[in-house]
Amino acid sequence: MENQKSNSSLKAIIVVLSLLLIGSLAYMYKMSTDNQTTENKIMSEKDKLNEELQAAIAKYDAAIADNTSLSSELTAEREKLIQLQKELEKSKGDAASLAKFKNDYLRLKREMDNLMRENDGLKKQNAALTTQRDSTQTVLNDARRVNDTLVSQNDQLAKTVEKASKLTVLNLQTTAVKQRSSGKQIDTDKARRADVLKVSFTIAENQVAKSGDKMYYIQIIDSKNNVLGEKRTETFGDKVLTYSFVKTVKYENKTVQVAQDLPVENIEGGTFFVNIFDKGELVSKTSFTLK
Repeated sequence: MENQKSNSSLKAIIVVLSLLLIGSLAYMYKMSTDNQTTENKIMSEKDKLNEELQAAIAKYDAAIADNTSLSSELTAEREKLIQLQKELEKSKGDAASLAKFKNDYLRLKREMDNLMRENDGLKKQNAALTTQRDSTQTVLNDARRVNDTLVSQNDQLAKTVEKASKLTVLNLQTTAVKQRSSGKQIDTDKARRADVLKVSFTIAENQVAKSGDKMYYIQIIDSKNNVLGEKRTETFGDKVLTYSFVKTVKYENKTVQVAQDLPVENIEGGTFFVNIFDKGELVSKTSFTLK
């Protein structure tokens, strides 16, 4: 009888202990599961916070590239985010430290939002100034083109006027004559008989040209390349001119007939060349031949 009671008590104790063990195991499993869930949640939030930090840093990079007057402030705040990201990566990932990192990030984000608004305002101002500057530059370029065109037209007009104002020398002729003691001149085509070369030419009418005394340098060269007459020289810039004589003409914008005699002696037959110069510029030429 007593043995039966003992067995019943023992069974009851075993049952109670089994229930306690099962309950403990269930509690431990639940605690383990809750801890794992909490750890996964913290890691997920840590990864999310790290992504937000990276996005904020990239936003600062883009704002700094705008090169506004806030570049130094933006760079300083960007460095704070980079430092916070480094500290987050090194952290153990417990709930308390994660909360602290979140608070630090939110504080830095508020500062970032303020700077971004200010930076956007500066960008708009810069864009407006750039548009205004471009418009001004366009006006200046247009004005410069108009001015260049006017200068070119003035240059062309000046050249046209200068060209139009040049006197034209026409009908240059030279005749060899024999001077009689009576003063009578007889044309000759023989060099040994010639003692005067008569040079004549015409200055055409030109209402644009400036009136007044005009000097022409006449050069007569014989067949041996000798300059006849005075053989004086004159320098015009880098040109040196040896001439036979100078003829001064009073010009009043009307056609003028010009004639001048050049005494010669002992000239030899051949081809003679006659050139008329207006300073250093050749304005007319001809040639003639004597036997």
